[in-house]
Amino acid sequence: MNTTQPSSPLVWVVLSDKKGDNAQVEIIEKALPWNCVRKHVAMREPFVFGKPRVGATLYHVDLTKSDELSPPWPDLILTIGRRTANVALWVREQSGGHTRIVLVGKPSGMPYPFDLVIHSAEIQLPPLKNVQAISLPLLRVDEEAVATAAGFWETRLADLPRPLIAFLVGGPTGPYVFDGHAVDRLLGEIDRVVSESGGTPYITTSRRTPPAVVETIRGRLPSAARLFEWSADSGQNPYLGLLGLADGFVVTGDSISMMVEVARLRKPLAIFPLSVGRLGAVDQWRRSAASWLFRPPDPAGYSPRSGLARLLYRLRIITHTRDFTAFHDRLVNEGLASYAGDALRPPSGDVPDDLSIVVRRITGLIQG
Repeated sequence: MNTTQPSSPLVWVVLSDKKGDNAQVEIIEKALPWNCVRKHVAMREPFVFGKPRVGATLYHVDLTKSDELSPPWPDLILTIGRRTANVALWVREQSGGHTRIVLVGKPSGMPYPFDLVIHSAEIQLPPLKNVQAISLPLLRVDEEAVATAAGFWETRLADLPRPLIAFLVGGPTGPYVFDGHAVDRLLGEIDRVVSESGGTPYITTSRRTPPAVVETIRGRLPSAARLFEWSADSGQNPYLGLLGLADGFVVTGDSISMMVEVARLRKPLAIFPLSVGRLGAVDQWRRSAASWLFRPPDPAGYSPRSGLARLLYRLRIITHTRDFTAFHDRLVNEGLASYAGDALRPPSGDVPDDLSIVVRRITGLIQG
């Protein structure tokens, strides 16, 4: 529990309706040495899924459904995402520049308006003074919820031959596509699990899985496999139960959060990279170039390459981006995962936990 100090700052945690984003911010909130005030903001209909322009504005916010944004203005705002970052910038403008802003994740615009940007390994940003790189997204697994779900699903899965291998299937995201070639490779991996281990592949799709991909998987699954098709009104999703009961996991490379959850549970994890088309290959080259350029060679981050990175970034010749392959390599190199096709094995490395680094940077903002 947070403890209030005599000179505690006023801290707002600005949240939206995205539970995955909120979870990362709430983890930081609980670790801070101050009590925080949560401000939930709701979006107007066009911006529930649509992206507002970047800036100090509330035009995208439904103020009638949001918590009140009024003085006293906070000393610090902690938030994540474009929509709530706009709210934070607007609050700072009202405060006359007093409010400091900590943004978690990739900024939609340039990072300079923020006092601190915290990003994990899939996000490529140059080594700037207001940027803090961490290894994994600050996601935690609700182990109590996993244990409860495992108890519910244990009898339902008891008759399936072991090993039980969960295939967690996401969907296309730049630069990746989920084309016929990717589906063929995925089905080949499912067949391999059956033929080599005699076990049960249990496939779960997600909101981003294209319907055509689901249909193809359904029509070509081996009889030993099981399939859960995600839908908005589907009940009894086995995802949490599989986190607790499966012997190993194969996760499509677009699904950062699912890979992190498996890694934090210290379960055998194989990464299944999706395909890239011709344009995707060019896009991936750009992302890999940014990854190489922005990687600091030492903790201080000073080198000719770092100087070049800052210059090209300020000129917007190379901008920040996501590089999923860099994240995959990070997990593999740290002994937390392998690639699909290799033997599934328990993790050999330690799961990094950068929360203390993040808290130290944030408290440093307040302390001067």
